[in-house]
Amino acid sequence: MKAEIEKVLTMVQEGKVDAGKASELIQVLKERESDSISSPKSYTDKTLKVRVVSAENDNVSVNLPIKLVKVVLLAGHSIASSIPQSEKYVKDIDISLILEAIENELDGQIVDVKSANGDTVSVTIE
Repeated sequence: MKAEIEKVLTMVQEGKVDAGKASELIQVLKERESDSISSPKSYTDKTLKVRVVSAENDNVSVNLPIKLVKVVLLAGHSIASSIPQSEKYVKDIDISLILEAIENELDGQIVDVKSANGDTVSVTIE
């Protein structure tokens, strides 16, 4: 924005616009910048956050961009399905359902699990 304001000031020096018009232009530039700062993030710019807190203090914190999640879900499920040792763990996972939830911009807390021994798992999209 600084460069744009400098251009407006140069236009004033060159006599192409008067001070009143320059003031209006600078105000529009400032409003445009504040709008872009305060505008909400695109859904694909959000993050999938996985938090595991265990009673034994084996805590896990993972942040993944939604863009990456979509790619990894498809590739990972395909790879895991082709490996005999992992096939039994992923055969019942409906990836299309998960991708549909992402496409429909699912937001907020997705999973909240608390075990009897005090372990918690939380998955959110923010």
